[in-house]
Amino acid sequence: MARPIWTGVLTFGLVTLPVGLYTATEDHTVHFHQLQRGTSDRIRNKRVNERTGKEVDPDRIVKGYDIGDGEYVVVEPEELEEIAPGRSKVIDMAGFVDLRQIEPVYFGRTYYVGPRGKEYMTVYELMRAALERSDKAGIATLTMRGKEYLTALRAQPGVLVLHTLHWADEVRDPADVVPGLPERHVKSGSKELRTAQQLIDALTIDWRPGDYHDTYEERVGQLVAAKQKGEQVVGEPEPPEATNVIDLMEALSRSVEQSRSRRSGSRGRAEGKRAGRAEHAEGGTEGAEDLATLSKAALYERASAADVPGRSKMTRDQLIKALAGKAA
Repeated sequence: MARPIWTGVLTFGLVTLPVGLYTATEDHTVHFHQLQRGTSDRIRNKRVNERTGKEVDPDRIVKGYDIGDGEYVVVEPEELEEIAPGRSKVIDMAGFVDLRQIEPVYFGRTYYVGPRGKEYMTVYELMRAALERSDKAGIATLTMRGKEYLTALRAQPGVLVLHTLHWADEVRDPADVVPGLPERHVKSGSKELRTAQQLIDALTIDWRPGDYHDTYEERVGQLVAAKQKGEQVVGEPEPPEATNVIDLMEALSRSVEQSRSRRSGSRGRAEGKRAGRAEHAEGGTEGAEDLATLSKAALYERASAADVPGRSKMTRDQLIKALAGKAA
């Protein structure tokens, strides 16, 4: 069982709930060691005194605040702890806001919130259910690991979740960082806008996070295996060309037609599977599913189950072709 990374109390009104925070996500980033080219010698990072060039032990390193002209004010860890807000380890709800009012750009890391003891489960579940029913988030500040955070407490099925939020002055104005943003808005009654909305409706799906997975780690593994065997490494195909304004309406219309066709095929999928099973039971071949109706993630899962070679480097069309060849 995981240990909490922070413990304290959560308060709302006159209600106090002892809680612990648990990391909600884990890192699957592919990590490499640094080597000197032409050797297997590891490269190590060391903390050195920039004046003497000598390595310094971690217990001899202190924090210094630069006040200019090479002068520093040395600050000890216990001094930072003394002035840290919320030293009493309290998450005090300042108020509750509509979840839809918080722009996604403000969200940072996510933590699960758990009760610290069975005797607090009733209070915990009461607050979780109330937040879930109201569809609101509690806004509070939290001090953790020497830093103060703005946070949002919300409900998920079965658990309370705490999100750290960026402060307002940490969020950039897009006009200051993104060059070439359009100055005019699309007319609300334009044919292109209506068609784009139709395309969104046609491509609307249920959110199932399990349908998606990070394939980069698999591709790195295949790259390493290929290099070990001395095999040629095939790169990813180039991205498609950008759609220009002249072809925009045609591209939108064709996309809508294609999406509707896939959705129609999806509705008939269950009947096709049942018919295929019946044919198989009678000694025939199993009915082939319309692969064109599946997402790339679903196609990749099929390709993994069928052990299709090179699947991680295939485009959606290539996956369809490879799976169709396997079924033939």
